[in-house]
Amino acid sequence: MAFSDARKELDCSICLNIYTNPVTLRCGHNFCRDCIEHVLDTQEGSGIYCCPECRGEFQERPELVRNTTLRNIVESVRSTEPEKTEEKNQKQICTYCIHSPIPAVKSCLMCEASLCDDHLRVHNKSSQHVLSDLNTPQKNRKCSVHEKILEYYCTEDSACLCGSCRLHGDHQEHHVEALEKASEKRKENLTDALQKLVKKREEMEESIKSLQKYKRKVQDSIDGVTKRVTNLFRDIRRQLDILEKGVHIEIARKADIVSFPILGLIEDLEIKKAELSRKMHHIEGICNTADPLSVLQESDKGDLCYTEDGDEEDKERRDKLLHGGGSLTATEILPILHKGLFDIITGVNKWINIPEPADITLDEDTAHNCLYISDDRKTARKVVENLNRSQSSERFRGSSECQVLSSECFSSGRHYWDVDVGGSSDCRVGMCYSSIDRTSRHADIGDNSMSWCLEIKSNKLSVKHNYKSTTLACNSLINIVRINLDYKAGKIKFYELGIPIRHLHTFICAFTHSLYAALYVKEGCIKMCKENQKVTRLTRRLATSLAF
Repeated sequence: MAFSDARKELDCSICLNIYTNPVTLRCGHNFCRDCIEHVLDTQEGSGIYCCPECRGEFQERPELVRNTTLRNIVESVRSTEPEKTEEKNQKQICTYCIHSPIPAVKSCLMCEASLCDDHLRVHNKSSQHVLSDLNTPQKNRKCSVHEKILEYYCTEDSACLCGSCRLHGDHQEHHVEALEKASEKRKENLTDALQKLVKKREEMEESIKSLQKYKRKVQDSIDGVTKRVTNLFRDIRRQLDILEKGVHIEIARKADIVSFPILGLIEDLEIKKAELSRKMHHIEGICNTADPLSVLQESDKGDLCYTEDGDEEDKERRDKLLHGGGSLTATEILPILHKGLFDIITGVNKWINIPEPADITLDEDTAHNCLYISDDRKTARKVVENLNRSQSSERFRGSSECQVLSSECFSSGRHYWDVDVGGSSDCRVGMCYSSIDRTSRHADIGDNSMSWCLEIKSNKLSVKHNYKSTTLACNSLINIVRINLDYKAGKIKFYELGIPIRHLHTFICAFTHSLYAALYVKEGCIKMCKENQKVTRLTRRLATSLAF
């Protein structure tokens, strides 16, 4: 019992088998190296490692120390296990030792008998009497049809044969080999397969190690970004608290300005009211006097008479305060609120290190004669009259191609820009090759294989390419569209710049030529945005929503 209990101490608590390459944690508990590494890998996402045995926690991935002493003990125990198996096999008794049971060492398949050492020496040595280990089932060594020993191997049917199967069975015309020869060939094939598997396993182990290393690297980057974002929001909250205090101070200052005239007029009227009350009390006293002389003498005093001096002025002051819009409104604090939010968002953009947008300008030489291009070449407006520009080969000249291309082209890299489409209810924004047709009815962007676009028409959204149109879900009006180009990856992405930003669609295509930004304006106007315009609009919307 004592040996059995000691043997259990050599079992890993994770796999419940005897230790393989045992290692020790700082807490003193032992595990198989592969078992504990797998457990620690699963704990990486939580950021805290713990021992599966005592649940002791480690802030960092614990170092695995090789336990040489325990390894030697395990190897010593394992070396005795085959001896136990042999002892168990030797319990099989010799068939011919009738009077005293003697352990057998071999079996004869022909005689179907177990032999001890003495009977094995005198046993028939002919090839028909095949000897085998005691643990080999004898029924697997004989033909199930003829009950004869299996001696041959059919390579065509992959079957083991006896002599009768070879001479009289279905395998007479087949290629047959002796079992020993076929076994050697099979061993050679298995050896080659084993080497390939070993190599494959080594490659997989290397792949697993590299992926685990990459996983730790990714987790470190995620942890770093999480920490930076936490600090960013902490700083934003601090700045918002400062902004809130500043807004409250501004409200208090404006409240003083609005309240001061009211308080002054109320104070003046209270004084005049007190004077009137005094005169009223005096007059009531005179009226209650019985002496005629006293009544006449007191009533002749001038200070008892009511005068209207200042009444008109007080009335004008009152009406001005009551009807002059002197109350405080949220609009009056918008400037300080807008500036504070603008500074916060600008700081966030610098922290995130958002790249500057591409500076897109419109090429007037490509503009249709019904499109007016602003002096800064940022705005395209649909006009009724024909502008009678020169009829160059680069200009869109059809009856419906109210389009213009950008002066800039892109043949590599990543770029983005924003387009203000709030001024048009029928327009398209996108990209195209310079070889796009300029005259036919299929020259509109999206209606050919050389262009990709987002169409906004009567508050409906769709994307178009190569005559195919896909309708998009739209819950509100769109004001600003962001176009993101990744030339090498072959992607054109469209976003709605709202709160929050919404991805609309992504075109994927292998680009073969330089791409130009393209605008189609059927009604109203659209324009290219600058980065500060986008931030200003966003902060204005935030300030307005917070104020009201």
